[in-house]
Amino acid sequence: MWVDYKKAPNLLIAEMWKDLLEGEGLPTKIIPEGDILDWAERVPFRILVPRGREHVADEILRKL
Repeated sequence: MWVDYKKAPNLLIAEMWKDLLEGEGLPTKIIPEGDILDWAERVPFRILVPRGREHVADEILRKL
């Protein structure tokens, strides 16, 4: 099960968050807010992490 962790204003920023979290070993998904068919560069995106692993994402961000 996946849970919302963060929101990004566009695809570029969402991919940057995804790369950062996955680079530290945390599986991450990005999906556009609204319908999946709205996938575009300038649509807001949600960054999702596995349920129960939010604390791992918090620790990764603290290291920044």
